[in-house]
Amino acid sequence: MEIDFSILPVNPLKMYGGANGSKIGILYKGETYMLKFPPKPVLNPSMSYANSCICEYVACNIFKTLGINTQDTLLGRYGEKITVACKDFETDGFVLKDFVQLKNTIIDSTQNGYGTDLSDILRTIQQQQIVSPVELEKFFWEMFIGDVLLGNFDRHNGNWGFLVNANTGEVKIAPVFDCGSCLYPQIDEKGMGYALSNEKEIEDRVFVFPTSALQQEGKKINYFQFLMTTENQECLEALKIIGSRIDLSEICSVIDNTPFVSDTHRCFFKRMLKERKTKIIDKAYQLHF
Repeated sequence: MEIDFSILPVNPLKMYGGANGSKIGILYKGETYMLKFPPKPVLNPSMSYANSCICEYVACNIFKTLGINTQDTLLGRYGEKITVACKDFETDGFVLKDFVQLKNTIIDSTQNGYGTDLSDILRTIQQQQIVSPVELEKFFWEMFIGDVLLGNFDRHNGNWGFLVNANTGEVKIAPVFDCGSCLYPQIDEKGMGYALSNEKEIEDRVFVFPTSALQQEGKKINYFQFLMTTENQECLEALKIIGSRIDLSEICSVIDNTPFVSDTHRCFFKRMLKERKTKIIDKAYQLHF
């Protein structure tokens, strides 16, 4: 059944940050969701307004198939617009604190909280004391491998983090959230059709772009090159764990059951995920193991 978000009650006390579009709090079946309205594309006005909403919904549900704790999402309409609702996990006294804020507490960090140098991020993970460093690094690398599969170009320090309860002192790692930069949200229907009929376009989207938001030596990390050359044992362990959980048939089922998606878009999703699994994840797995 198609959800009409416009008829749901609004929670005016829920106000959300972030730079990508307007957001309001709505109540659905007694629970609060953040309804996201991404801005209309400026550089490519012909691109569907709904792309990032659909990509966020699909990516979050694929993350779940990998056994990674991920934010619940819903797709529906608000008037004529297709929008995504993301379940609010700030409940029972827990408040979201992003990795930026944690990184700012590490006084000998070489960068500020927004700095995305990989070595500095890993140093912060090891030096912080609010959660187990071992548990946090495991989560970080498993999320990274999920982002490799999904082609996330914007996993920065502001869109992953922790849930903190100041009253009880309890801290837990937040579910994966903000996945609207996965699965090539900036490509339009015409571009999808062209890519599906052009092997070089597919190859470029596997081996050249998107890159990670993380950096090494001042350059954004190329996912393929990184996984083929890394000696980081925690990363390789995550590759082994998440790589073994990738089930293309389950992923295709997620895509097939996603509303508002054209046949071309479904084909594009399936083709790119198969290519990224085979040519990045599987190849790196075979090389290292």
